Amino acid sequence: MDAPINEQPPNAARLLPWAGTEGRPCYVIGDGHGKVSREADKVEALQLGMAYELLDHADDMVADDTSTTVQLRHVAAALTYSLRDVHRVARSRGLRLGIPDDFEPGHPSGPGLVRLRP
Repeated sequence: MDAPINEQPPNAARLLPWAGTEGRPCYVIGDGHGKVSREADKVEALQLGMAYELLDHADDMVADDTSTTVQLRHVAAALTYSLRDVHRVARSRGLRLGIPDDFEPGHPSGPGLVRLRP
């Protein structure tokens, strides 16, 4: 039976939902129960919740004929930023479920889960 999403093999590096210096990806190595993993779970939940609220706001802006170009550009920029966060969360969770990551390693979001050899 597969482990739940918050369970990781002991030698797994989890892609964290925030970037490090110079926008590089951050990882934590462990089984998914440590302090950093718990904080990452909270940040992921916050990012997903904010994305959901932003989608509602964007729907309202697009439906409003009085929305200005500047307002629409601002919401488009916010959606782009949020989509990067959601994409990173989806990759991290997918990798923890064993879904292979063929994502481009040189992309600013970086690679996902890395299995370390013992």
